Formats: sequence, C-alpha cells, structure tokens
Amino acid sequence: MESKLALSEKRIERARELAKRIVSPVQDFIAEHTTVTVERATLRLAGADGADVDGVPVPNLIVDQLKSKLENGAVTYYVNALLKTGESVDGLNRKIAEGMKIADLPLGDKMAIDRKAQELVRSFSVRVKRNRAHREAKLKQFEGRNTSPLLYVIVATGNIHEDVKQAQAAAGQGADVIAVIRTTAQSLLDYVPYGATIEGFGGTYATQENFRIMRAALDEVVEREQRYIYLTNYASGLCMPEIAAMGALERLDMMLNDSMYGILFRDINMYRTFVDQKFSRMINAFAGVIINTGEDNYLTTSDAVEKAYTVLASQFLNERFAFEAGLPAKLMGLGHAFEMNPTLKNGFLFELAQAQMAREIFPEAPLKYMPPTKFMTGDIFKGQVQDALFNFVSKVTNQGIHLLGMLTEAIHTPFMMDRSIALENAKYVFNNIEDLAGEIEFKKDGLIVRRAQQVLEETVAFMETVDKVGLMPAIEQGQFADIKRPRDMGKGLDGLVKKGPEYYNPFESYLKNELGLEG
Repeated sequence: MESKLALSEKRIERARELAKRIVSPVQDFIAEHTTVTVERATLRLAGADGADVDGVPVPNLIVDQLKSKLENGAVTYYVNALLKTGESVDGLNRKIAEGMKIADLPLGDKMAIDRKAQELVRSFSVRVKRNRAHREAKLKQFEGRNTSPLLYVIVATGNIHEDVKQAQAAAGQGADVIAVIRTTAQSLLDYVPYGATIEGFGGTYATQENFRIMRAALDEVVEREQRYIYLTNYASGLCMPEIAAMGALERLDMMLNDSMYGILFRDINMYRTFVDQKFSRMINAFAGVIINTGEDNYLTTSDAVEKAYTVLASQFLNERFAFEAGLPAKLMGLGHAFEMNPTLKNGFLFELAQAQMAREIFPEAPLKYMPPTKFMTGDIFKGQVQDALFNFVSKVTNQGIHLLGMLTEAIHTPFMMDRSIALENAKYVFNNIEDLAGEIEFKKDGLIVRRAQQVLEETVAFMETVDKVGLMPAIEQGQFADIKRPRDMGKGLDGLVKKGPEYYNPFESYLKNELGLEG
C-alpha cells in the first residue's frame, strides 16, 4: 500500500526491531513458566468440564488438588486417572465433581499416558478444525455481504437469554459483529462459572454454555440474513487461556486479547499475564480467532494528543507478542480509538492522521477502531455528530473492525433503539463516502502528514527508552498509560508456577508444532 503520509520505512522497521528486542526476555520468562489457568485451559482442551455441588469447576478442582505437583503439568494426572479408572472423559469428570482425588493415584507408564493424551489432542484438533472450516465456508458463501469495516455492537443485559434477543435484533438491523460484554469484574475471578447464567451486572458471565447458546442463536440469523455474524467475547483477566479454549471449542470468531491490558487496567500480576497471554493467543491462532487489543484504554487515563505514541508503541508490542504466539497479521485486530477532546482545534485532522498512520503501518491487520467515550457528555445530539465524525474517519482510513459509538454513551447501557440509530448513522456515512479513500491525497507538508510523522518519531524514541530499561521495569515506572504496576504484586501472582524438568503438556506441544513455533 502506497503511503499517503510519507512515513519512513526505516523508522517503522526500527520500531519493529525494538519491539522484538523488548519482548525477547519476556519470552524467555514465559517459556520457563506455567500458571494455574494455563493448566486449567489445557484440562478443558482435554475434555475436563462440569462442576461440583458448590459450583466449583472440575478444572479448578483438579488444579487445586495438584498444588506442588502442578510443575509437572495437570494433564498428566488427568490422563493417568482415565487409564487407572477406565472411565470415559465424562465419567471421570463426574467422579471428580463428586470428590475423587486424582492427585493421589500413582502414576502409570509414561508411554501409555502419552498415547492416551494424544487421543485427546486429536479430538480437540478435529473439533476446532471443524469449527474453523465451518466459519471459512460461511464467509466464502456470503462473501461481500458484510459491511466494510465490520459493524461491531455490544449486548450486556446480564441474562444470556435476553442477550440472545438483543443480539439477534442487532444482527438483523445490520450488525456484523456481536460482542457479549462480561459481567463487571469477571476478569478478576480465578475460575470460569459453569452453565447458562441469567444474572450479571453490567454484562453477562462468560461461560462455555453461554458461548454455545449465543453461537447457535447467531447461526440462525446467519441463515436468515445470508450474512456471516461474528461472535466476540473476552479472553482476558485471570482466566485468559481458559476463555480462549472455550471460545475455540464453541466457534467464537473474535476475542479481546491484549498482552498488557490486565496488568495496566486490572492490576493483574505482570508475570501471570505474560504467561497467560501466550497460551491464550496460541489457542486463538489455531482456531482462526481474530484478537482485539486494548490500546483504546490508554486514552482513558492519558491524553490522546500528548500520549498518542504510547498507543502506537503498544500496537508494535502487541504485534510482536502475537507473532511469538503464532498469530498471523490477518488475525491481529490491533486497537486504537477516536478519543481526542472535541474542543481541540483541528482535532479531527489529528484523529485522521492517527488512524491513517495505523492503517499504513499495519496494512494486513483488521484494525479495531473504538468510538468516542471519554468526552461524550450526555448531549445526544452532539454525541450523534461525534459518532458521525468517528464513522467518517474509520471508513476513509479503511479500518477493519468498527465498534459503533452510541449517542447515549455516558447515560445508560444502550437500548435496542440506540443500536439501531448507531447502525443507521454508520451505514449512511459509509455508503456516502464508499470510494473516498481512493480519491484523497494529503498535503506533503500539511498538518496531517506532519502529525503522523511526529507520532512515529515519538514512538521510536519511547521504545528506545523501554528497550534500555526493559519492559517490566518500564511498566513499574508507569511509562504505559501513566499507571505503575510492581512486578512482585498484583492479582494472581500466587498462580504462577515454574515448570519442572518433567513438565508435560501435549496440547502446548501440538499447538507449537501446528503454528510453526520453536521449542
């Protein structure tokens, strides 16, 4: 793609080189560690499911039993129990839910355990590959029927069955992507609730059954509308890999999955987060799931003009972490947002520069562009105009995923009519400027070009600093989003486990092989 901003390819290459150097020591740390949720995710891929009478999920029951033995990998003990008891996966799950202690069973022959484990790996592989093939077939069948960029809306009632009604209505009104917002603070739960749920505050619990229900509901709309409807949830927080596993099994299409969001905005321990994001992204890569990263959040705590370079730096780092997990660029929904103060003179030009810059630097990525929220006041008429400007920038810079702004932002959770108005606004703007991107050139020494080049230079300078001190110390110093997070504190640190010499995870090995990763 020809650059309209005359961005320096050498400076872009330098930023990518710095990202690789910054991420490298973190990758070394990741390779030596696992976490309780990586092990629970592995068990879920093996078929561990269900919950005891108190609602404690079977994967949690197993991992809690193992304790110090977890350094060997939880799946060893699960497969050993299958062989010792002669039970099916479902039968063993029921026994564990009833109180069986598989950690107490003596380990049998390692080769027999590996043979049985490979059967479970094959079952997982067949299921996920079938899901991916189904999605790809439907996208091919209905090629050209989705809006470009994809129109993305949220539902968040707390009741999965009410979510279904709202999601189907939104899809019928033109939405291409439905995101089911998680209930408040689920990211801080170190377990995934079991079954369908009907109570949640500010959103609906992410559970495997809820995923299944919503996927089935949207598949009905796919056939009715003759257009593929993408389903999104959140592979983030303390159960990042588990939710990625559930999404892969139930054919979700997108997952919010950032490498540093949990550290910065949820105070989750950085060691824990870095290990968890790697395994979750490997699962997403194998399942063909598009990740959405969270750079828009930087602009809720920092000024969008002064700290624009931190957004671009995070995009480079998220890209590098994603590559390290086997994700191709076409699955990287790198994030950014239309969040400058609307009273800023020429703010629209700065927003246009930022969006075009991201598009040119990451040409293959289906960039996820977020709407104005920070400066939405409750004035619905002004809000509608702000959203229209956002819609214009998104279309003219060829963004990939467009999260619709709501005129009632800052007032209440969107009603169905709010989504309808938002969809009509976006469709009106998109249709009227359909080919405008190809008609526009930017003045070589103009404000837009100078702004983009300035942000790129500031980004490289910032990343040079991070490279010198290291990523973890930089986070401790508050260099990202003006938020300081100590590496030896934060939620979930006690769930970090150093791998032992006998560590065994056939699912991780399989994913690495499939994704062409070393080690």
